[in-house]
Amino acid sequence: MTRRTVQAIRHVGFEDLGGFAAPLRAAGYDIAYVDAAEHDPGALDPLAPDLLVVLGGPIGVNDAAAYPVVAAEIALLRARLAADRPTLGVCLGAQLMAAALGAAVRPGPAKEIGWAPLDLTEAGARHPLAALRDVAVLHWHGDIFDLPEGCDRLASTPLCLNQAFSRGPTVLGLQFHPEVLGARFEHWLLGHASELATSGVDPVTLRRDAGRHAALLERAGAAFVAEWLAGLER
Repeated sequence: MTRRTVQAIRHVGFEDLGGFAAPLRAAGYDIAYVDAAEHDPGALDPLAPDLLVVLGGPIGVNDAAAYPVVAAEIALLRARLAADRPTLGVCLGAQLMAAALGAAVRPGPAKEIGWAPLDLTEAGARHPLAALRDVAVLHWHGDIFDLPEGCDRLASTPLCLNQAFSRGPTVLGLQFHPEVLGARFEHWLLGHASELATSGVDPVTLRRDAGRHAALLERAGAAFVAEWLAGLER
């Protein structure tokens, strides 16, 4: 099998590829992380990797004045998406993709933090995302985005109309977190302890719900990613 490259832009150490890593390797991808705090994403070749993944993080698209990495990643994504190169965004990554495609990103009506299933659209039911039907996924965001022009809405929740979007088989943005691993969930609770406290979200409840839902999400998330990667081959 000819090996391919996946470049994953990571903003905080524990928000990594998680459960996506195994299906990526099984599909023939060599994984290379780019830590945004150490390496300027603006210096990357936007077209070089076979697949670019932009992961989550605690900053927002509208924080560019405080965090210059935001503008650098939007510029990188704008060039890559213009070339229609395979691109996957998770949470912050999806928001950056939406901004790069010209859509507005803004605070949502409330923070959405917790485990809950998605409502799939008709397009979502035909997409590899259908592997997550009736599966509780992890939501952890405050901002939302408009659906970018030329993209299909795949999933929603009551608090967030655009939980997932696609543009053809190569471009996919996910507002939620299907990549989280139950064995590493405590890293999320500790790493985001301040946000949980200020948002009034109980870490005990999140930990309990992870124990109930994470194993199923890991299996369904891996199946979803494997099918999406197979579509890139076709």
